[in-house]
Amino acid sequence: MKMSNSNLNSSSVVQVGEFYELEVGKDVQDSDHYNEDMAPTSVKDRTWNTWNVAALWVGMAICVPTYTLGGVLTAYFGLSVTEALITILLANIVVLIPLTLNAYPGTKYGIPFPVLLRSSFGIKGSNIPCMIRALVACGWFGIQTMFGGVAIHILMSNLFESWATLGGTGEVFGFFTFLAINLFIVIKGSESIKILETVAAPLLLAVGIGLMMWAYPQISVTEILATPANRPEGASFWGYFFGGLTAMVGFWATLSLNIPDFSRYVKSQKSQIAGQIIGLPATMFFFSALGVVLTAASTTLVGETISDPINLIGKIDSPVWVVIAMVMIIIATLSTNTAANVVSPTNDFQNLAPKKISQTRGVLLTGLLGVLLMSWELLKKLGWIESDVSVEAMYTGWLLGYSSLLGPIAGIMVVDYFIIKKQRLELAELYKSEGIYGGFNKAGLLAFGIPVTLTLIAITTGMFSWFYQFGWFTGSIMGGVVYFIAASKQQAESSVGIQQTASDASELKSLRNNA
Repeated sequence: MKMSNSNLNSSSVVQVGEFYELEVGKDVQDSDHYNEDMAPTSVKDRTWNTWNVAALWVGMAICVPTYTLGGVLTAYFGLSVTEALITILLANIVVLIPLTLNAYPGTKYGIPFPVLLRSSFGIKGSNIPCMIRALVACGWFGIQTMFGGVAIHILMSNLFESWATLGGTGEVFGFFTFLAINLFIVIKGSESIKILETVAAPLLLAVGIGLMMWAYPQISVTEILATPANRPEGASFWGYFFGGLTAMVGFWATLSLNIPDFSRYVKSQKSQIAGQIIGLPATMFFFSALGVVLTAASTTLVGETISDPINLIGKIDSPVWVVIAMVMIIIATLSTNTAANVVSPTNDFQNLAPKKISQTRGVLLTGLLGVLLMSWELLKKLGWIESDVSVEAMYTGWLLGYSSLLGPIAGIMVVDYFIIKKQRLELAELYKSEGIYGGFNKAGLLAFGIPVTLTLIAITTGMFSWFYQFGWFTGSIMGGVVYFIAASKQQAESSVGIQQTASDASELKSLRNNA
């Protein structure tokens, strides 16, 4: 079904079932805001089914940070073990809402996250939220690559005795080896990511079940679940609960924004919805619970309390099982890092200058920033500097902080697409400098700026501390409400302007006829 006239110079939009395709003409081809990597996905390239989407989430959810979430909630947010696990499950059910909603336009129009942002922030304005999202992803990329590097070091140490003598230097070698594998997979394209996630998912679930069976005889689940909270006696549960819930929602606040980067390859809306429901909440709950159980059992298993699965498994007195387990952890971290922390910043950096930054350059830029953000830890492992800052403390602090910044963007995106635009985007215009989405959208910038300003006030002065504490919820709600008011006003003013122009044209025509 043709949506517009097509010729050599003019692009056209074609509807194929529930999808829309862009037939690129010279007007879009020559635009500074278009390249083939950012172009809408054609229908023939939308090959991901429900299982592929579910496997994507299994592959991303099973990782070292997920393993430690239960400990984060009990140690930093004052929750009991039972309360922590329930909070993790509820948070991932909550985050399904923005995930599935923001995936809709990606599936329907085949566009990545940065291009979708052009609708609500403007083509130039979209670079502001894109760079915020990209910086967070590069930080996470560095952290996950560090975990992967440690796993490679332990693997090599069990295969070659001489490698173990390298100590921290071996971990640095592992870091760069893991980094190179990550970047290679993404440069190969979406099909390589799909294959990795599809192969990794069942292996990772099997390893998780195996670890649970290994630890189960050594612990009492009843005693673990009965572990009391460490919050002050008599303190209200709800304040700690909502703080923890906000942090856990913040764990996937990044993916709730850039999920179009993946949903653009899915066969149908039904597949993306079902895949996310199947793959996310249960996997997050299971692997977090596994972390709680193994941490509790670590004293019996290896003689000390260890909350990091890599180092815990590394202490098993069986090189064969350590090698097998490390290979699985490397695959787990690779599947998480590739999908969650490389794809998005690669697209975000391309959005800055699509004609100059290709997918390969975007991937390499992501890797470079990831190395720079983790340089302090790499130098510490080499023994060149001393620092008490741990990787765990670093990402724990981020959970609440960046959710406050990303929440408004999620609210703005949902309101823009479903309420303001009523699920209809002008596909070709999203790539034109002088099109209807060109420049900066003041409504989007205002709706983002107000909650971020309140967050900064809360952090620096202590005022409105509740706004920061519940950052993702307060930010997304305020961002959505402010955007609705501002965008509605823009639409009303635009309609008045169009009507006035039409009236002026009619009056001029009447005067000419009378003359």
